[in-house]
Amino acid sequence: MTRTRRQLLGLGIASFLGSLVTGTASGTAQTAGRDLSGRRVIVVGAGLAGLAAAQDLRASGAEVVVFEAGSRVGGRIRTDRSMGVPVEHGAAWIHGPGGGNPISELARSQGAPRFETDDNSLQVFDAAGNELGDAAYARLERMYDGLAYGIETTTAANDPRSLHRAMADLDPDLVDTPLGRWMLSAYFEFDLGADLRQVSAANAFEGNGFAGNDVILPAGYDRLLAPFMAGLDIRLNTPVRRISYAPSGANVDGMAADFVVCAVPLGVMKSGAITFDPPLPAPLRDAVAQIGFGTVTKIALKFDKPFWPTDTQYFGMMTQPQGRWNYWLNYRRFSDHNILLGFSFGSYAAQADRMRPSEMTHDALKVLRSVWGTAVAHPTQVLTTHWSQDPHFKGAYSFPQTGGTIAQFDRFAQPVAGRLFMAGEHTLFDHHGTTHGALLSGRRAARAIAQA
Repeated sequence: MTRTRRQLLGLGIASFLGSLVTGTASGTAQTAGRDLSGRRVIVVGAGLAGLAAAQDLRASGAEVVVFEAGSRVGGRIRTDRSMGVPVEHGAAWIHGPGGGNPISELARSQGAPRFETDDNSLQVFDAAGNELGDAAYARLERMYDGLAYGIETTTAANDPRSLHRAMADLDPDLVDTPLGRWMLSAYFEFDLGADLRQVSAANAFEGNGFAGNDVILPAGYDRLLAPFMAGLDIRLNTPVRRISYAPSGANVDGMAADFVVCAVPLGVMKSGAITFDPPLPAPLRDAVAQIGFGTVTKIALKFDKPFWPTDTQYFGMMTQPQGRWNYWLNYRRFSDHNILLGFSFGSYAAQADRMRPSEMTHDALKVLRSVWGTAVAHPTQVLTTHWSQDPHFKGAYSFPQTGGTIAQFDRFAQPVAGRLFMAGEHTLFDHHGTTHGALLSGRRAARAIAQA
């Protein structure tokens, strides 16, 4: 392939940073110059957005209390080491690690090892388990490159079509052939975190991002959280039920505060688990309803010995239904552990999330055996994710849904009654669905409070 997935998804890519990126590599002291001594701020949610806001506010003198519904911090950064090597339940890549990306700067400041994943190191197998020939790979590349230009030039700002419909209109082979369907799922449903029938054609590829090929952190993504946790009053297992706000102040489940930062996932907002008193303004309620929130499902399988080519980074399988364990990451490229990490996307991801681990394992092994047959032994360890079924998340990350607008993401930047502030990857369009988006949104909320 000639481009990475994220490079295509950022058709208008630019490192514009502006006022969003004003922090140090450690992620602290973003509100310097504003003394918040004597002010109490309650932060709801101990994911990266909430922690970033809390740390910046604490550095400015505020009394900060963080309420977290779950039993751990980090939100959708969740690293598991039970297999002897870090395996990421959630965030796994630094997307666009080039200049200005605050997550990349944070990793660099901590000396965290980085490994650039190579999208070109890819083997794709058809439904019969045969690897594609040179002609099929060339066709895949032509389809991919044609899509980059075609979608950009054939969709308008008010285009009502779904991305699936727009791609079908552009090139029927994209939706009518196994090769096209695999590409749409493994590349686009992966990055967007949703079935393409739900994604807005007009807005899917808008916005800006950071440049560079994606990298992973072999020592674990959670290592980046340490500077954001230091010195904070974090109260775990404390779900919030009601947030009240008025021009005179705010209250969270009986605790008074001067300001509140709501940094819970969009899925939790959609579920109505938190009551806002008074209700959020209508434009914000519309944004909560009309911004999409999807899921991606993972399964990590560890084996005694590899049965796959250990020098290949990714494996693709043309499975049915679409999105069923059709993309696999080979851990042997950056570790000594015989682990394959499989992904399900689109509508199948939601189905996989509802499976028991044993069911998911059986399902994933059938896919691997369609390629490598009896060489596929039973795994010695299994790890599965179920983001859409977790009541503290209700999904993986946001996406531009059909019927929604870019402006709805950015409405979250406006304070409510001067007391309630929003943060999270879903609150700024240009960087939605990323850890750097979450971090930038937390810093933005802290600055807005300092300026209030």
